[in-house]
Amino acid sequence: MINPRSSTVDDVVRRSALRTPDRTALIFGDRSWTYRELDDAVTRTAALLLDLGHGKGARIAAYGRNSDAYVLGFLGCARAGLVHVPINYNLTGEELDYLVEQSGSSAILADEGLTDRLAHRDEPVITLESLVASVSSGPVPELGVSVVDTDLVQLLYTSGTTSRPKGAMMSHRAFVHEYVSCVVAMDLREDDDPLHVMPLYHSAGMHVFMLPYLMVSATGRIMVAPEVPEILRRIEADKIGSMFLAPTVWVPLSNHPDFATRDLSSLRKAYYGASIMPGPVLGRLREALPELGFYNLFGQSEIGPLATALGPDEHADRPDSCGRAVLFVELRVVDSAGNDVPPGELGEVVYRSPQLCDGYWDKPEETEEAFRDGWFHSGDLVKVDEQGYLTVVDRIKDVINTGGVLVASREVEDALYTHPAVAEAAVIGLPDDRWIEAVTAVVVAKSEVTPQELIAHVKGKLAGFKVPKGVHLVDELPRNASGKLLKRVLRDELSP
Repeated sequence: MINPRSSTVDDVVRRSALRTPDRTALIFGDRSWTYRELDDAVTRTAALLLDLGHGKGARIAAYGRNSDAYVLGFLGCARAGLVHVPINYNLTGEELDYLVEQSGSSAILADEGLTDRLAHRDEPVITLESLVASVSSGPVPELGVSVVDTDLVQLLYTSGTTSRPKGAMMSHRAFVHEYVSCVVAMDLREDDDPLHVMPLYHSAGMHVFMLPYLMVSATGRIMVAPEVPEILRRIEADKIGSMFLAPTVWVPLSNHPDFATRDLSSLRKAYYGASIMPGPVLGRLREALPELGFYNLFGQSEIGPLATALGPDEHADRPDSCGRAVLFVELRVVDSAGNDVPPGELGEVVYRSPQLCDGYWDKPEETEEAFRDGWFHSGDLVKVDEQGYLTVVDRIKDVINTGGVLVASREVEDALYTHPAVAEAAVIGLPDDRWIEAVTAVVVAKSEVTPQELIAHVKGKLAGFKVPKGVHLVDELPRNASGKLLKRVLRDELSP
């Protein structure tokens, strides 16, 4: 029996289809979908997955680049009561295997061009290309499954300080609340004409931009990857009005020769987040496009991921701030004892919100640690002013944000330690013009070795974005009296 009070992720599209059935929802290459066509295809996708024997609650891994098929895969899982498990398409080997196995995924939705990386696995692989071909037309079946908003819909894997990622258990209820927060804080409108550029396996691309815009019946265009010349061309050709980019894309975009020659006057809303935007870059963008409104977005996967936002009218007075709590988020900034810190002092930001995850998949101890004292502990070190505006200072845990993707320093250190010449290793993030934070290794060697040899060694074990951009060989690592490694000292000494 359908619960009349429930609101699920796929209901977002269903309602838009009822409200604006003939409006174009998505455009990808030479394919386009009206909201009615998209909603019907979502139901066909759900039926296809259920007919393959995947029962409610089963996990389905998704391993692909941006496409309309990727969106259908997520929404089809949602309507079928399945749990979608997005995996970064750059991951291979052991890293890929761990996420599939830890999630207990019973099948994998994958780009055809990536299936060779899955040849050794036993799980059935459904190519996204065959999926979209199968569900584009035909009867719309009745589904024999009941889905409610408290059901899980996605596992969002997020790296912590350990070498193994944790799967944040996200419910329909959490995401729908977060979508409403996004619509309000980001001023999303039906006529914004957004361009979807950032990876949809990432929580920001899917849950800050894609689904909230489907909620308001916007017409979205999807790019496979954030290629700067193509982004600039598409803004001009398609009269794009809204776009979210990580700072690692805004930086080269602002420096590209086409930035000065393309007609970008249609662009009205510019969103950035996932890492820190360099002040000079933001200043250059605002000077070149004075009518463009910039929004700074901050949060983490466990909260959907949007927690705070800074709007265009607030940038002039608080350029370093990431804004205030969004509609469905309550936050505090506390010391190590859980007491509120005075305005302007450092503390950890903690949250209460219906947007929060239910915990970490099959990790009860980590869940208990994160949700202690009735609040979710973010691990982010911030300052808050009297008006509630946050400024991010650092991460309490040793996580490096490189290009908007989180990398656990412990994981890279573990890879370095497998080299016979490494005695000690510390991995930190250093400011970088391109990547905002560059993964950097500091190594005490016990025998002759070069930085290039160590980089090549890690490259054979980890995904490319986790490989150190540089290696510093030193005689010893800084430690306090208790022997604890002082990574802050390394950052201060090695930062340009």
